[in-house]
Amino acid sequence: MREQRPIIELLAKDGPVLSVEFFPPKSQEGVDTLVAAATRIASRKPDFVSVTYGSGGSTRDLSVAVSQRMKNDIDLQVMPHLTCVGSTKEELKTIIDRFHRDGYRNIMALRGDPPEGQEAFVHTEGGFSYASDLVAFIKSRHPDICLGIAGYPEKHPEAPSMESDLEALKIKADAGGSFITTQLFFDNSLFFKYAEKVRSRGIQIPIVPGIMPVLSLKQIKRITQLCQSRLPHPLESQLSNVESDPEAVRQVGVEWASAQIEGLLANGVPGIHIYALNIARSAIELIDTARFASR
Repeated sequence: MREQRPIIELLAKDGPVLSVEFFPPKSQEGVDTLVAAATRIASRKPDFVSVTYGSGGSTRDLSVAVSQRMKNDIDLQVMPHLTCVGSTKEELKTIIDRFHRDGYRNIMALRGDPPEGQEAFVHTEGGFSYASDLVAFIKSRHPDICLGIAGYPEKHPEAPSMESDLEALKIKADAGGSFITTQLFFDNSLFFKYAEKVRSRGIQIPIVPGIMPVLSLKQIKRITQLCQSRLPHPLESQLSNVESDPEAVRQVGVEWASAQIEGLLANGVPGIHIYALNIARSAIELIDTARFASR
């Protein structure tokens, strides 16, 4: 079984670190399908994979189950996500200790999105209000756990300004965050400007860009609206022209994401994080693009 190494060690090696993010299905029946997709992607040997919670932590148990199968059955390096949503400090302590006992040495620490039907994040009594609190708490219990934190090139939707968002990022990094994975974006110039702003704040931990291949125009419009990311007009126009052909849409999305990856790697980013949307084919094509571009 693969040793679960701290991701910060992987980021320190030569060559870009390639990772893939999955979200667990809403039912146990879908777990096997997801694991099959992960098995196909594993053939490309990503450096690690991550497994999210559903909205508001709604799929916590399935997230844990999927993480265990990917780690134990497929022998992947796995980084589970953990959020503050709906959990007390004691409940989080139990989860964190279990992760550590089961051999995980990486966690993506997030505040988390509000549960479905709830417009704003509501602090759970006895829990945490901010991701920085969760980061500090995990580090206090298990200093050897490497913690990923989230960054937002177009700012967090709830942040009143980019400056306040960067200040929140600094607090998370100072609390023990080891590296930053960004929200999706479709214009590389936004990432590079963001990285400059992050560094100007004295935040020196690695920044890994998050890339999502478009699979559906309707879906990506919904996603970008939720996270308040911009969909460039040229990309939207290309997608609109082939909207009735799902495979053509997928090809446009993969080609755009591939061009992003090539541009990012040419400018020395430490890694690429692919939001796979649980589709193996597109993720494999992007991993192959990244491997070729980094030669």
